[in-house]
Amino acid sequence: MAIMGKIWDNARLLNRKIALPEGSEPRTLKAAQIIKLEKLAEVILLGNPDKISKAAKEAGVNIEGIEITEPQTSPKYGEYANQFLELRKSKGMTPEGALQTMLDEIYFATMMVKSGDAHGMVSGAIHSTGDLLRPALQIIKTAPGISIVSSCFIMETRTKEFGENGVLVFADCAINPNPNAEELASIALATAATAKSLCGFEPRIAMLSFSTKGSGKHEFVDKVVEATRIAKEKAPELLIDGELQLDAAIVQKVASLKAPDSKVAGKANVLIFPDLQSGNIGYKLVQRIAEAECIGPVSQGFAKPINDLSRGCSAEDIVNVVAITAVQ
Repeated sequence: MAIMGKIWDNARLLNRKIALPEGSEPRTLKAAQIIKLEKLAEVILLGNPDKISKAAKEAGVNIEGIEITEPQTSPKYGEYANQFLELRKSKGMTPEGALQTMLDEIYFATMMVKSGDAHGMVSGAIHSTGDLLRPALQIIKTAPGISIVSSCFIMETRTKEFGENGVLVFADCAINPNPNAEELASIALATAATAKSLCGFEPRIAMLSFSTKGSGKHEFVDKVVEATRIAKEKAPELLIDGELQLDAAIVQKVASLKAPDSKVAGKANVLIFPDLQSGNIGYKLVQRIAEAECIGPVSQGFAKPINDLSRGCSAEDIVNVVAITAVQ
């Protein structure tokens, strides 16, 4: 994949530190070995050193030279517990509870990112999305101006006239079932940032609907119209337009008929779906029927890079997500 190759190249240049809280998980260990060999990032494996070394030996993996951190023996343990206590004491957190929480590798890794001791974190090979999102929302929180965490997929198609030489970014396709107008605007802004950082192009954002410029009347359309207004107000420097039907967004011939005055219609490279049903269906249609290469889901909207894995992921998937996190 051309885009993934560029992401790898950028990751090598940046040489970020990425925390991997599932330190003894075999696929994670294999990924860590590849990441070190390819010089994509400096990974930090979290967990008991003896357990990690044993798991690496059983997996036939060489982790020599890779940093291993065990929360309870780390010199940062008490400091992180105190920081977490300050963040959560208004929610009833106690000193004892903070110390106990920091024994959890995911919470500890999230605090590493919060404190700048790691640039990002990747987890999810054996933990649920909730296990990842809970500490991330409690500790990292959302980026300024962003009200909601979302996800996107980078779709690399064979049809070069669509998007940016065949590349489009779809959102939200994995997290938010029915975002309101404010949330939909936040998803658009977060996806614009992802398109810039990972794909390297200036986003042209289409807010999708079954209506183009008033052709349909419904509360669903109203939500997209309002989201477009909010997004433009928050980021007037971005090219954002809506509401647009999919064909008006990406096909120039259709755009010239349905939205002739739009600077986005016919040229969109970022597609914001109005809800999770349409987003999830849309990316899978393109992936399966158009045989597009699909990168993601990429988490976005956090103040610092945090990414989730599928529990069915391969070691290669983990490598790619670490590279994405490094570039984010």
